[in-house]
Amino acid sequence: MRYAILLMGAPYSDQASHSALRFARALVARGHRLEAVFFYHDGVHNAARLAAPPQDEPHLVDAWAALANEHRVALQVCIAAALRRGLLDEREAARHGKDGVSVQAPFELTGLGQLVDLGTRCDRLVTFGP
Repeated sequence: MRYAILLMGAPYSDQASHSALRFARALVARGHRLEAVFFYHDGVHNAARLAAPPQDEPHLVDAWAALANEHRVALQVCIAAALRRGLLDEREAARHGKDGVSVQAPFELTGLGQLVDLGTRCDRLVTFGP
């Protein structure tokens, strides 16, 4: 079965990010295909390159990146929500005249059309929110 996840909760603010990550790992462990995770609203903070949680807490940004690299999962970040919260990739930083990049690879900025596409291509779209 093909799945996609919509994540709207910020890491460390509530349980949504951690629960979505555990769900994603369980999916791939059971042989399902996780096509993508779409980060929306405050969920875009999961892509923050500069996140540095204490050593005794899970590093959710790195955990999402590892999942993506190990299982070829697309990590799609809503561009409008990201820009509004100060998260920029190289292209958007240059376009807006900003000095730094704050989106961690392999996260990619995309539009809401990608979310609609996921909803039509996948068998299930599971939402995690605050």
